[in-house]
Amino acid sequence: MFDISAQELIKIIENRIDNGDYKDAVHKIKLMTTREMILEILSK
Repeated sequence: MFDISAQELIKIIENRIDNGDYKDAVHKIKLMTTREMILEILSK
């Protein structure tokens, strides 16, 4: 399995969004939602 921190995962997701590394608009929205959920969980 992978052994990365939540912060590293957020950076990976943000890089994919910024670089257009996603299948389509729906996939981009899923990545954005995932990023927001991780940030929300970490803020609690």
